[in-house]
Amino acid sequence: MDKPHRIFSTSFASVYPLYVSKATKKGRTQDEVDEVIGWLTGYSRAQLQAVIDAKVDFEAFFAQAPRLNPNVGLIKGVVCGVRVEDVADPLMQKIRYLDKLVDELAKGKAMSKILRA
Repeated sequence: MDKPHRIFSTSFASVYPLYVSKATKKGRTQDEVDEVIGWLTGYSRAQLQAVIDAKVDFEAFFAQAPRLNPNVGLIKGVVCGVRVEDVADPLMQKIRYLDKLVDELAKGKAMSKILRA
């Protein structure tokens, strides 16, 4: 059996500032990053802050998510050289969805398009 990917046990809190930094360098805001994360996971801002403070890992972050957005299937494309809709591992796919959304935000895509509205 393959051992779980290292990202699964990485704390979400350690990666979150990288998401914010990537977006803010391109003129977006931390609020927009939080909105994208909330759209995907159902976390409110307070819940998001709580999981950051608790330093939960990615596995727990997604396991504890209030609800995965029913429109996640609309997230398509390539991030880090990987086509997100083709990722076999369900947890890795959720992480890639999050990467893709933050990527789109940093690339200046309209929020309504990022949130698949």
